[in-house]
Amino acid sequence: MDKKRISEILDEMGTLLELKGENPFRVRAYHNAAQIISGLTDNLTDLVKSKSLTSLKGIGSGLANIISELVEEENSNEYNGLREQFPTGILELLKVQGLGPKKVKVLYETLKIKSIAELKKACEENRLRSLDGFGTKTEENILIGIAHLERNSNKHLYPNALQSAEKIKNLIKSIKGVIMCDYAGSVRRCKELIGDVDILVSAKDAVRKRIIDVFLSNDEIGNVLTTGDTKASVRLRNGIQCDLRIVKDSEYPFALNYFTGSKEHNVEMRSLAKKKGLSLNEYGFSRIEKVKAIIPKCATENDIYKTLGMDYIPPELRENTGEIEYAQKNKIPDLVKYSDIRGTFHCHTTYSDGINTLEQIASTAKEMGWKYIGIADHSQAAAYAGGLSVEKLYKQIRQIDEINKRSKGFRVFKGIECDILPDGSLDYNDKVLAELDYVVISIHSKFKMTEEEATNRIVKALKNKYTTMLGHPTGRLLLEREGYPLNLPLVIQTASDYGKSIEINAHPMRLDLDWRYVKYAKEKGIQICINPDAHNIDGLRDVRYGIGIARKGWLEAKDVINTWTLKEVEKYFEKN
Repeated sequence: MDKKRISEILDEMGTLLELKGENPFRVRAYHNAAQIISGLTDNLTDLVKSKSLTSLKGIGSGLANIISELVEEENSNEYNGLREQFPTGILELLKVQGLGPKKVKVLYETLKIKSIAELKKACEENRLRSLDGFGTKTEENILIGIAHLERNSNKHLYPNALQSAEKIKNLIKSIKGVIMCDYAGSVRRCKELIGDVDILVSAKDAVRKRIIDVFLSNDEIGNVLTTGDTKASVRLRNGIQCDLRIVKDSEYPFALNYFTGSKEHNVEMRSLAKKKGLSLNEYGFSRIEKVKAIIPKCATENDIYKTLGMDYIPPELRENTGEIEYAQKNKIPDLVKYSDIRGTFHCHTTYSDGINTLEQIASTAKEMGWKYIGIADHSQAAAYAGGLSVEKLYKQIRQIDEINKRSKGFRVFKGIECDILPDGSLDYNDKVLAELDYVVISIHSKFKMTEEEATNRIVKALKNKYTTMLGHPTGRLLLEREGYPLNLPLVIQTASDYGKSIEINAHPMRLDLDWRYVKYAKEKGIQICINPDAHNIDGLRDVRYGIGIARKGWLEAKDVINTWTLKEVEKYFEKN
């Protein structure tokens, strides 16, 4: 079991213990242990084998035993015992915005509520408002939160789906006799929310049964839904449905294209084929009745697009947002790639609410081959996240200067994630901001604004001469919280007018700026930063998810600041 999953289990155990009413110090110990494991730079398996877990500050013998069990046996009796003490749906209640363990405990113990359906009914019957700590407004907000969950009940975060899809793809590709294998659907198109995962395989007939057997027995599987000679459907452990299809090698490019979609893109493709006297589906081209068209042979998706008189269209662009017309004119952009990234600018350390030290973040960035890293811890208003006082910020600046003195060909940039206060002013005065290389501005408080209030707040902050880039522009949390109401075109126009950049926040739960507005920002001449909002060293690699959003927004490397050379970035920050 990897450290990410172990960290999730420890965090869940802390939550379950809080629901039980356990000692707060014990609860906090589990949550802290989850963070420690998440930010671990040493090899966890080696620590277990050498019985060195207790050398980690915050990991006692009891926690060490649980972690060792999870590493060696992928199971824990204590974890299983805790889960058995609560109904299955109790943890689902925590997904409702505004409901923490303390409130869920009250609901469970006083009203016996143990599922979202029961919670919704209780709110509709006004049974919550009489409870201590609740009220009419609480009921209303809970119903809004439930409605948001229901709208997205069959959706999953793109990074979660991608991780499962890649594991299964690599497993299938390792089978002798498999010719081609890839994932399709919205995962391949890098959509921010995913319905299900499609895996396509071309292989020799003799290994089809072997492929199905391997697929059904892999450790990502929760339960089997259906199975056959060339198809199988399962529910993965993370709740996502995954469908496997085995096709003939001659059908593979057509099936990959068809099942990648989108539906709207496929309709346009079929329309173009029809104009050439051809019918196009997931099996191939065929001749329309009474038409003497030549049926082309296609070994790749590229051949399909070439047959229809256009350039190859990358999967991320297949949303029927102009890609067909651009491909026909040979104007498809050379989209940005993960390998183009040379650094990033929105990372948190132990100075605020990050798990790893400044030195560890910088060291990891260098190991990844990056040429620079920007540190942007929280500003003083974000006290709940360890926001930096002016004195603490200056201390960090001095440490960064020391690191840079020792570094050759690599630089740590001095930044801050500065809160935009309710009136649109920034959290530090100009004298403090002038000490930094760059400033990321973000909203972290007072989300319940009108569209006019939210827009004016951000617009004013963008006009500040020390602002460099706008962080997570809408404040959304995918599957949890809608973004605040915002006139985004006006915000983007303001950023353009004042020469500010906007980030694509690559955190798996944000992916904000939304790709639908990334293309518009590019048209307005705005430079984009792809930032991971990393709170530990592993979070640095979340940049890859932002790359998917950037590609969906038609961005090329030149449009993305963190593909630039160190000298280019230094020059940009000096001017801005």
